[in-house]
Amino acid sequence: MSADKVFALPALEAAAVKRKSIVGAVSYFSRTILSYGIAIISALILSALLRPEDFGVFGLVNQIIALLVFFSDIGLAATLIQKKESPTDEEYKTAFTLQQILSWLIFLLTVSLAWSGVVAQKTGPVGNYILVSLGLSFPLASIKTIPSLILERKLEFSKLIIPQLVEQLFYNVTLVTAALLGYGAFSFVPAILMRSFSGVIAMMFIQRWQLKIGIARSALRSLLGYGVKFQLNDFLARIKDQLFYLALGYYLPLAQFGYINWAKNWSSYPYNLTVQNVMSLSFPIFSRLQHDKNLLKRAIEKAIFFISLVIFPLLAGMSVFVYPLLAVFPVYAKWEPAAFSLIFFTLSIVGGAISTPLTNTLNAIGHISTTLKLMGFWTVLTWILTPVLIYLYGYNGVALAAFIISLTSFLPILFVKKIVDVQIVEQIWRQAVASVCLAGVGFFGLEYWSQGLVKLLLGMALSGFIYVVVMMVLGKNKVVLEFASLRNARK
Repeated sequence: MSADKVFALPALEAAAVKRKSIVGAVSYFSRTILSYGIAIISALILSALLRPEDFGVFGLVNQIIALLVFFSDIGLAATLIQKKESPTDEEYKTAFTLQQILSWLIFLLTVSLAWSGVVAQKTGPVGNYILVSLGLSFPLASIKTIPSLILERKLEFSKLIIPQLVEQLFYNVTLVTAALLGYGAFSFVPAILMRSFSGVIAMMFIQRWQLKIGIARSALRSLLGYGVKFQLNDFLARIKDQLFYLALGYYLPLAQFGYINWAKNWSSYPYNLTVQNVMSLSFPIFSRLQHDKNLLKRAIEKAIFFISLVIFPLLAGMSVFVYPLLAVFPVYAKWEPAAFSLIFFTLSIVGGAISTPLTNTLNAIGHISTTLKLMGFWTVLTWILTPVLIYLYGYNGVALAAFIISLTSFLPILFVKKIVDVQIVEQIWRQAVASVCLAGVGFFGLEYWSQGLVKLLLGMALSGFIYVVVMMVLGKNKVVLEFASLRNARK
């Protein structure tokens, strides 16, 4: 079908997709908030208990594993989700078999890396234990792949989040308990293992799928066509992020890399709560709507509106209140050298909050070649700009580079508008203005908010109130209309 040909889904089918999408999304997000609540409480405790070096060890090993993730999928999962027609049993079986082979090879590779001593030279023996435990999580995670795909294709997001909740609970409880017992960086080892096993057990209860081994040539050919391009895009993303941060981890002292890892992790919480979750939901939804340009346009705009409604004030608040928080709680004073990086990592996410859903849209509707070009551009920019800024500003140059690169986030908008006439500015300008007002109030009271917990909470409450007031003044009708559309779709 040509790119400019307009096609509309049958009314009943469109209504069903819309209803299942919104009902599933609301349920998914409500349970995700609980999941991230657990993660944030855990992160607060760990920030007090663990040293910057401990975060550096885990961050370095985690970059190795994140790089190896590329070889565990070869784009099969995305292919099965993006397919217009339902996947066959042969395709599911082939995808599962290939992932099992790849995941066990990766586990053996992690054991070999640990045995070689390359990781231990930088991290000490604890890095080897973390590496092997993360390696073992690959074959366990691959058992969940097909059940997860089945749930995604059925748009049953409310069930999909349950294993993630279970994993988050077991991981964080184990991690905090081990840290309280004084195990330091080794605390990540039992936590990783508990997360892996609990997730598999929970998924098998929610969506049963009989494990089948075998590779069908016809299924393999159909899977690899889209999968290779998708995986090449992922490969560039890994070079841009994981490989680059792995190089940083080896180049910088562990404490400095720990500051970067801590700042990047904290700045990612609003992103993961909003953008990452929307991506998990929107890929199968947009794939189903890819031939109905009108529905796709409304779905994209609605996603951008609600992402910016939540993430803009969170990012503004984090940027303003990080220094008062560190001043009020002396136990976190050791992280003050990371505050500058946290602010600029956080600001860099503003652009990513818009560009990432749009690149995800391009993938979902089959324009993977376009995202390849974008990812190639951002990869080159990262590898050129970041070393220069590290040379000029030390480890804080990493966050500065991320912020500067985020200024190019307007590019995906141009590509998407060639396919679907989305109105992005209309969806975000009110949230942007209200967030600037929030930040202004927070900034002018910085010295006052730093004088104690009560004053800090007052500053947060006042800034949040200003955001709500400005949003109501500028866009009350828009907010009411968008939420009303969600309620109507659920009926």
